[in-house]
Amino acid sequence: MKAMILGAFGGPESFELRDIPKPVPQAGQVLVRVYATSINPLDYQVRRGDYSDLVPLPAITGHDISGVIEEVGPGVTSFIPGDEVWYTPQIFDGPGSYAEYHVAAEGIVGKKPASLSHLEAASLTLVGGTVWEALVVRAALRVGETILVHGGAGGVGHIAIQMAKAMGARVFTTVREANAEFARSLGADVIIDYEKEDYVDAVIRETAGRGVDVVFDTIGGDTLSRSPDVLAQLGRVVTIVDIAQPQNVVQAWGKNASYHFVFTRQNRGKLDELSALVARGQLRPRIGAVYSLADIPLAHARLESRNNGIQGKIAIAVEPSLIP
Repeated sequence: MKAMILGAFGGPESFELRDIPKPVPQAGQVLVRVYATSINPLDYQVRRGDYSDLVPLPAITGHDISGVIEEVGPGVTSFIPGDEVWYTPQIFDGPGSYAEYHVAAEGIVGKKPASLSHLEAASLTLVGGTVWEALVVRAALRVGETILVHGGAGGVGHIAIQMAKAMGARVFTTVREANAEFARSLGADVIIDYEKEDYVDAVIRETAGRGVDVVFDTIGGDTLSRSPDVLAQLGRVVTIVDIAQPQNVVQAWGKNASYHFVFTRQNRGKLDELSALVARGQLRPRIGAVYSLADIPLAHARLESRNNGIQGKIAIAVEPSLIP
């Protein structure tokens, strides 16, 4: 099988497309023919060596899979060959998704929603599970509450807007002017052009000084230290960013605020919850660009660039027939 191999930590040029043996499923595992994957910030963080202690080289990286069951190992009861599935491979525990085939434990694999294409499904597994963990499990966002989603046009942010609306929240989001209509089409109620206005001023004005109940940080910078300025009493801050931020958050004490640091966990239950939202028409990933398996280095370079023009996710068509 063909696989994109990371031979050394560094830039996008660190990848090499190679032919390697196809894996064999063991007890409790399934062999999946990978039709599509996608690119996330986690992917380029792994590639450049941010988690070098956890990733032995050479490695197959990548964190989203949509494909078809080709073979099942002994003891597998949930799937048969031919089933369309989607999942996030175990992070930092075995090969990832940048390959034509992947072996996974039965318990982390879900049935792909029939209404999603493989490219769409592969653009939702990691970010969808992350947003579910952040908003449902950790922030416990409730009907009628308000939420500020930083980076609403991004891969995570555009899913967060849709999920927050499905949960009955009023959604504020920060985007560039060029992405305002995109964010509005996802359901955002208040669009803040962060290049023209300080988001703190905008939130305080739009909430008549009350602030928002939840802040969802997908961008880093000084969001943690500034979040108390936009929080309502008993507000919650959820961040998925793993880079150092100023964290002088003593003002949060006066708001009785809580902070949550989220690193998503893999399980079929989250995928089933996401499938229900998809089936109800409340959630759908948007794809801003599609690349081939061989062009993963180009996809990484584009996602890392500051003004990449991407709305939503960059998808990878591992199956050549899926390339537009």
